[in-house]
Amino acid sequence: MTPTLLFKIIVVIMLIVIFVSLTSGLVFLIRDRGQTTRTVKSLTLRIVLSIALFLLLVVGFLTGLIQPHGVAPAP
Repeated sequence: MTPTLLFKIIVVIMLIVIFVSLTSGLVFLIRDRGQTTRTVKSLTLRIVLSIALFLLLVVGFLTGLIQPHGVAPAP
């Protein structure tokens, strides 16, 4: 397995975990009705994971594991 493919798999897994954390925060918000701190903990975890994903993408860009590309090719 190439490092680029492994990096992309890690990014996709992190996106899925972020989505699960966001969904669990919504479920806790509806069920607990503000009586517990589970909603805050779930959303805090989502923020931490989002920041970690952003830093991971920056490191991947700087190390060359991912290459930026746009709609129009560079001249």
